[in-house]
Amino acid sequence: MAIKYSPTVIEHFTHPQNVGELENPDATATEGSPACGDMVTFQLKVDPETHIIEDVKFRSYGCASNIATASMATLLAKGKTIEEVKAIKPKEIAEKLGGLPAIKMHCSVLAVNGLKAAIKQWEIDNGLAEPEEIQLNEKTIRKLLKGVINPQTGQSVVSMGMISYIQIDGGRVFVEVSLLDTDEMYAENIREEVTEKLETMKCIDEIIVRVLDRNKFELKDENNRNNHIKPNRKQAAE
Repeated sequence: MAIKYSPTVIEHFTHPQNVGELENPDATATEGSPACGDMVTFQLKVDPETHIIEDVKFRSYGCASNIATASMATLLAKGKTIEEVKAIKPKEIAEKLGGLPAIKMHCSVLAVNGLKAAIKQWEIDNGLAEPEEIQLNEKTIRKLLKGVINPQTGQSVVSMGMISYIQIDGGRVFVEVSLLDTDEMYAENIREEVTEKLETMKCIDEIIVRVLDRNKFELKDENNRNNHIKPNRKQAAE
């Protein structure tokens, strides 16, 4: 089935704003992964006195919605203070674009997270924030997985109560996802998004994501990859 986009989404996809790279940017951040289909990089120029974002550029790898949401995000950020930009929500970007299909709502989350990551980097570089020391616990994982969007509803899998179980054993993390009333056709998409989010935590060595259907039966990984073992941190450092 073809995805229907609003005229505004189509306009920002075909004529995106603020595409490219800045010369000597004050901050750069990338969110997403090309392996999972969507990735976006933001670069900022920030006035050190007023904290106003004077310029912003983006580079995108992904679908029409990914490009359109990044384009709109730059328009909402340019000329605003970093505090104002940190208050931007994914829903605001979607509304400015005239709406997004539920299956593409994760793109607005990606855009917001990318902007906030760039701002965070600028704050750290300018002594306004400290690098976060991530604690590997259930609370941290649930917070991280709030960025995983159910493609059928456009809502966070955490807010929908789909993360039914989390177990942590050293660097090994097991997450159980219950589809509830979500169509099984979205199971692999959700599994991949959960895995991708967990991969961003360097303290995790092994990731196991199990997806259950509405009857609590396990849906096997189509790629036979229920376990995902990350490179050993010591080896990666070498």
